[in-house]
Amino acid sequence: MNIQYHKISNPEGVPLDWNCGALAEGLAYYKGAEFFLAHEHWESVWLTLVEPEKSFLQALIQVTAAFHHLQAGNPMGALSLLRRALQRLEPCPAHFGGIAVASLCKELQGWLRVIEHKEPSILAAFPQICPIDFQSRCSRNIE
Repeated sequence: MNIQYHKISNPEGVPLDWNCGALAEGLAYYKGAEFFLAHEHWESVWLTLVEPEKSFLQALIQVTAAFHHLQAGNPMGALSLLRRALQRLEPCPAHFGGIAVASLCKELQGWLRVIEHKEPSILAAFPQICPIDFQSRCSRNIE
């Protein structure tokens, strides 16, 4: 199945609240590298959303699933999910749904290269999913 992704026409979207509730809880699990639990929390919110936020959150859920696969020793599953997540995230503006999307995409692309080349993990940490209001605390130099 070939899915086409288009630029998001409403760049503002509906703000998602990353400071409380299931999104905040999932973010805390993600930051603790508990990817399955992050996935579960975000999925409960995803079920209630409409487009374009639904596809956006689906991409973040795919990121959590990818790193869960990587932790479980399934790099091919991780690659597949990261590629699909990037297909959903790349049409987004730099900031969307309360998240710094551009920096996340850059980090995900780096992880794709590492996994594709079967290099030992040269990246210090999993990609950060960084709420915009906390972006200054999350920023790192990514090459």
